[in-house]
Amino acid sequence: MLCDDLTKLSPPNAARESPKRCPSSAVFPPLALPAMRVGSKGVPAAASATGFALMLGMFAAAGQERPLQASACGGAIIARGAATRALDGRSFVLADGREVRLAAIEVPPLPLPGHTTDGAAGGGEAARQGLGALLAGSEIVLRQAEAQPTDRYGRLVGYGFRAGPNGDSLLQSDLLAAGFARVAVRAGDRACAAELLGRETSARRGKLGLWAGPYYESLDAEHPADVLAQRGRFALVEGKVVSVRESGPIIYVNFGRHWATDFTVTILKRNERNFLAAGLEPRKLAGRRVLVRGWIEERGGPWIEAARPEQIELADSE
Repeated sequence: MLCDDLTKLSPPNAARESPKRCPSSAVFPPLALPAMRVGSKGVPAAASATGFALMLGMFAAAGQERPLQASACGGAIIARGAATRALDGRSFVLADGREVRLAAIEVPPLPLPGHTTDGAAGGGEAARQGLGALLAGSEIVLRQAEAQPTDRYGRLVGYGFRAGPNGDSLLQSDLLAAGFARVAVRAGDRACAAELLGRETSARRGKLGLWAGPYYESLDAEHPADVLAQRGRFALVEGKVVSVRESGPIIYVNFGRHWATDFTVTILKRNERNFLAAGLEPRKLAGRRVLVRGWIEERGGPWIEAARPEQIELADSE
């Protein structure tokens, strides 16, 4: 059982911002991190004592793919300080006790205490260890992501930057490039979202980190029962759009002919102009193969609400 299973049947917003977490945390130094390999269930598993070096090598390799450039993400500085411990794959504590939650990414949940570790739980621990490897010995500058610098639980939420020999590096980009995170529904403005999606795409194609196992791959829209099994969780779903229909204030992007059981993406008409501005016309998606990200909900069949154009990528143009 996983930490987020406690809220799996709760309203989507509650599940996304639940303050519940497992008591495990990575304190550094030192760190004993697992290397990434595929286990019997096709998920990352711990390897030998060489894991720490191998994981750092993954981050180094990801960094060598590109020179450090100024990130498009983040606004004004809202906090700075030394990181002391990683709580999960996107949360950590500063030396002054303030808790930070990295914006714009999703990571697998940690297992609940006393429950058997399964594929997702193993990924949650790997993501936590990955963040811990990046934070060790680092001074962090946090830049604003939303209008309010904290969430309802008092956590600082923003884009984290760590100083390096070649300049400041965005933690979110590093985690995505190494395959330890996925881009969330809300990923900043268009330029920031494009930057983060590019990092994720490279890791996904290269089968890096959590992408090494099929558990974290995109779900198949042609198998709606498998998609529905992930209800209450963040996921990527890929498939061919069968039709696009409108009813009242909603645009329905249908991946099957039976709305009561097949996978569907909905777009509110008031948000359509944002999609058009991004060069994505919902009404012309019929017949196209797309990749959709979001929170799986149920309305007859499995369903994702797409509020932002970054949630839908054309997969047949790759």
